Amino acid sequence: MSNPIENIKLLIGKNETPQQITQQLLSNTPNPIFNNLIKMAQSGDSKGVENFARNICKERGKDFDKEFSEFMSNFK
Repeated sequence: MSNPIENIKLLIGKNETPQQITQQLLSNTPNPIFNNLIKMAQSGDSKGVENFARNICKERGKDFDKEFSEFMSNFK
């Protein structure tokens, strides 16, 4: 199994953007549901990604709109 930190160092050394690094790290997962989510994000299917997030929040008993608002407040 490879070391994630070493993988990040290799990707940073290639002068890739944070988005490219994240996509490469996440695209190597064996989880088919997560792979589908990544494909939706890469293809610009924001509604599909939002529906996925809403379903995850609902399963965990959380309010998506409240959680998203709190998440976005970190970037102000």
